[in-house]
Amino acid sequence: MADILVTFGPQQNILFSAVLSDVLDALGHRTSCLPADVRPLKPEWKILGRAVTLSVIPVQVEPEEPYAVELACIDSLRPGDVLVATTNGDRSSALWGELLSTSARSHGALGVVIDGLTRDAAKIMQMDFPVFAAGFCPLDSKGRLEGVSFGEPIRIGDCTVQAGDWVFGDIDGVVVIPAELADQAFPRALEKVRGENRVRTELAKGRSVREVFDEYGIL
Repeated sequence: MADILVTFGPQQNILFSAVLSDVLDALGHRTSCLPADVRPLKPEWKILGRAVTLSVIPVQVEPEEPYAVELACIDSLRPGDVLVATTNGDRSSALWGELLSTSARSHGALGVVIDGLTRDAAKIMQMDFPVFAAGFCPLDSKGRLEGVSFGEPIRIGDCTVQAGDWVFGDIDGVVVIPAELADQAFPRALEKVRGENRVRTELAKGRSVREVFDEYGIL
C-alpha cells in the first residue's frame, strides 16, 4: 500500500471521484464520500494522498496554548500526506488559512480537506495549494475552535476517516478509500475509466443507451 502514490499518483489526472466511489460501492463500502459542500477552492484542483486526521471542537474561551494540537498535527505532516480535519459541525470561524497552507506544503503535504471553513482564499488559490472546504469566513479560530486530537479516527458526515486511508478529491467531491481496500480499489478504478471511455465512444455513435449499458454494464 505504500506504493499507491508511486503507482497511481502519476495517473490521478485520469482518475475521478465518481469512478472511485462506484468501485468502493461495488466492494461493499457505500459511505466513502464526504458531504457535498466540501469542495475545492479551485475547480481544477485534484488531490491524492494519505490521510492525516485532525479533530477540533468549538470553545468559548481562548486556551492558554492556542492552536497547540493543530500545530503539532501540521508539524507531523510528511510528503504525500493530505490533512483531513473535522470541526465537528462548527462553522463559526475559519480553521484554515494561507500561513497554515504554507507550512503544510513545506512539510510535503499535497493538500488539505476540512468540513469547516477557510480564510485567505485568494492567497491560497494564488499559491496553488489544494484546499477543500465547506466555505469561507474571515474570523480566526483562536478562542473559537480548539484541537482535541490528531491521528485518530474522525467522522465527517457518513464517512469515517482513519489515519493512513487514501483521500482523492476533485470538483465533484472527496472520496476516502480505506487503506485495506486501496490495493483493490485503484486498479479497478483505472479499469472502469477505460471501460467508460469505450462506452463514451459507443454512445457518441448514436447507439441506444440501453443497448450499450446491457453490453458493458457501465454508466
